[in-house]
Amino acid sequence: MEAFPHKIAILHIFLGFFLTLSGFGSVRVVDSLGINYGQVGNNLPPPDKVLELLHSLRITKARIYDTNPQVLTAFANSNIELMVTVENQVLTTLMDQQQALQWVGTHIRPYFPTTRITGIAVGNELFAGDDTTLITNVVPAMVSIHAALVKLGLDQYIKVTTPHSLAVLAASYPPSAGSFQSELTGIMTQILKFLADTEAPFLIDAYPYFTYKDDPNRIPIDYVLFNRNPGMVDPYTKLHYDNMLYAQVDAVIFAMARLGFQGIEVMVSETGWPSKGDPDEIGATVQNAGMYNRNLMRRQLKNEGTPLRPNMRLEVYVFALFNEDMKPGPTSERNYGLFQPDGTMVYSVGISALSTSSTSTSTSSTSIFLTSNAIQVKQKGMGYKSLMCSIFLYLLVFQVFYQKTEGVNP
Repeated sequence: MEAFPHKIAILHIFLGFFLTLSGFGSVRVVDSLGINYGQVGNNLPPPDKVLELLHSLRITKARIYDTNPQVLTAFANSNIELMVTVENQVLTTLMDQQQALQWVGTHIRPYFPTTRITGIAVGNELFAGDDTTLITNVVPAMVSIHAALVKLGLDQYIKVTTPHSLAVLAASYPPSAGSFQSELTGIMTQILKFLADTEAPFLIDAYPYFTYKDDPNRIPIDYVLFNRNPGMVDPYTKLHYDNMLYAQVDAVIFAMARLGFQGIEVMVSETGWPSKGDPDEIGATVQNAGMYNRNLMRRQLKNEGTPLRPNMRLEVYVFALFNEDMKPGPTSERNYGLFQPDGTMVYSVGISALSTSSTSTSTSSTSIFLTSNAIQVKQKGMGYKSLMCSIFLYLLVFQVFYQKTEGVNP
């Protein structure tokens, strides 16, 4: 009887071995999904609690909209890659290289590398506003900040870029017609040259929700939600698109190519779907928000690229971690969060089994978890018969082992 627990332990080892061979318990990790951590609220948890939440979800990429020292301090030794932001109101000051060096020395250097700052977003959606001064000054500020990073030996680790709204495009449909607004040609050329020279990504805030809301009678809801749908074929490239987000990204790639830049990575710095809106904000529902983000995470699970760049994974940052009650604008602006400020989920994404959805773009049976570099997957890699064969083989091996330990020849 003393040997019985030992035999059971061996039994578990054999079982684990065969389950691993059969694909059960296997883990795949993708690194193409992050989350935006906005702080425009008066009831949000402190940064250390936010960090606990991110750890519980195993998220390792986040973006913040400032250089909040409390966040930077709390995220130290957390292994979370953090993109920080130069607020619009201080951008003009940082055109001066000495001011930029002082800013980096104050807001970045004291925290790096203990806090894994990997990117600096200079301003946010500058071209969506009416302040032409900011538009004019963004490139000099980017150049100055990068020069400061070089001087401090940080440029190899921290990339400098700036996020854009889709309003920078004059055309986006079909994707091959993608082009920038003509009045932005000069400044966009400067930005793209800087990004190409420093190997930094072009950031785009892409929201298929806005396109659907503005024309719900013509835009198929399944196309914007990543559900199964016929999609569309670009008449010039013959590429097939089954969702709007990828079409929008490829339109940006074509727009860059029209200015002579073809190798720059495009990252989606914001995308999401509101769970609540005003009466005229069609489609802003919990059901649609959950569907969009669940299906988006499934696509990120594949580490896939867009039809134009199928072999270059598309990195996406979901907007946002929390509902933020102090954001101005329509009701939807305060309801993009995956979580309420108290930590409860607005709707289920990623933490429950997602294979039950009949609208999924994937037919595999998976359980998806927000995890290190975004998603961890426990995937069933074998069918029922294969599993039964594996278990039978396991039982046979264990029987041989058991008989040998009892001194019986099989």
